[in-house]
Amino acid sequence: MRRSTLSLALALSLVVPAVAAAQARPAEPLWKESQGAAVPPDIARLNDFMHGLAERLKPPLVQIRVRRAADPPAEGQEQQPNAPDERRSQGSGFIIREDGYLVTNAHVVGDADRIQVRLVDGRRFEGRVVGLDERVDLALVKIDAQGLPVAPLGDSNRARVGEFVLALGHPFGLEQTVSFGIVSRKGAPIQGAVGTFEFIQTDAAVNPGNSGGPLVNMAGEVVGVNSMAAVNGTIGFAIPVNLVKALLPQLAEKGKVEWGWLGVSIAEVPDEEAAKFGLKEAKGVLIRQVVAGQPADQGGIRANDVVVSVDGTAVEGPRDLQRIISSTPVGQSVKIFMREGKEQQVAVTVGAYQTAPRVPRRLVPPAPGPRQPSPQPPR
Repeated sequence: MRRSTLSLALALSLVVPAVAAAQARPAEPLWKESQGAAVPPDIARLNDFMHGLAERLKPPLVQIRVRRAADPPAEGQEQQPNAPDERRSQGSGFIIREDGYLVTNAHVVGDADRIQVRLVDGRRFEGRVVGLDERVDLALVKIDAQGLPVAPLGDSNRARVGEFVLALGHPFGLEQTVSFGIVSRKGAPIQGAVGTFEFIQTDAAVNPGNSGGPLVNMAGEVVGVNSMAAVNGTIGFAIPVNLVKALLPQLAEKGKVEWGWLGVSIAEVPDEEAAKFGLKEAKGVLIRQVVAGQPADQGGIRANDVVVSVDGTAVEGPRDLQRIISSTPVGQSVKIFMREGKEQQVAVTVGAYQTAPRVPRRLVPPAPGPRQPSPQPPR
């Protein structure tokens, strides 16, 4: 009898909550279906355009997976048991020629023991580095394939601040991602690169894994190569594609870039000293020091000379002179106009850049705060 009573009580305890739950369940649906609200025509056209552009840009985009030997233990430290004997990383790149040439960052493929390139259709190829330059963080890679889709290269000089751009890549291992933003600045100096070239700054998200992917304008043209990000990806920097085009022939032919060199230490012309050098305004480059035996010394340039033009191109400041000389082929003679109270022309044969201490793989964004003028390092 007691067992029957307990069984009945248990059954009731199960039924009552179920009934209560049924009574509490709303009779109406838990959500409201859209009635097909129309997107404004202008926005709809923009959406269609952006979708089509992104789809058109994806085929040349590649994912790059890299394997490197693990770093040896530091001096005085022992090898840890079960420590991995290799390191793996990944980045992005894009195809520039149908026979398998592609562009990426130097820090993506530098020192790699193995490079695997994955195409949009899922095919995988072994890649080899054809040429690499760490100063600008650029690399040219080759895979054995034919008939590949290519990304058209545009004119980065025409990119304007405020214009829309897309950054493509494979961040965090995610495939074929597209982020949207604007060109937020041009001429951003990057410590560790040839600090003379005008890097493109964008607010299009550039996250780990985006490195080496293309920065593209609304015409579907590549205007830069994503190189790095700062502040958790909210600010990105890209190598201008015009600089890339200037360096690719050397990377393909020599495997490296031979940067031009004068062998001088330079600075801006101080405003208060413009008249001293016979200048109407403080434009040009002041030569602070000349390295003995180097091209500038051999060509007759002396300390306190002011360079106002090179081969007819006006030089308004140190970055102009650095950019011109760095990109001039080694061995080529240039005519330099100086003014030390009077104009004077000298011919200087550009030398090869003197090897400096190894540059870190990842470039460093400019520090916040006002820019303080200071003498420039030897060029």
